[in-house]
Amino acid sequence: MAASRRRGRLTAVAAAVATAALTAGLTTGCDAVGKALDCVQTADAIADNVTDLQQAVENAANDPSQADASLDSIDKSLRKIGDKTDDADVNKAVDDLNKAVDNVRTAIKNGDETPDVSPVTDAAGELTKVCTS
Repeated sequence: MAASRRRGRLTAVAAAVATAALTAGLTTGCDAVGKALDCVQTADAIADNVTDLQQAVENAANDPSQADASLDSIDKSLRKIGDKTDDADVNKAVDDLNKAVDNVRTAIKNGDETPDVSPVTDAAGELTKVCTS
């Protein structure tokens, strides 16, 4: 009788462990999907910010603060995506985009009224690519 109780407990423990593992696997899978969706949504927002930046640089003579506002929006989006991922490719793309944004910001501070924003555009494209692959 003791052997059958032990076997019953072992079966119950095994079932509980299997249920926990399955639940963890499903949760992790959903979490990964959620992170990927966040990445794509944030990359899309950054693409909009980059478009705003390009227009702001073209209109810098009329309102130089627009470029700063666009750069700030990109920075905010990059912090958001950087906080939500541990993917090495995404983190590298975020770092590259941060550097490109910093370079444009520095150029503007140094008096360049029409800084080259193509590195920002390229880095944003790379981020979108790694988020969707």
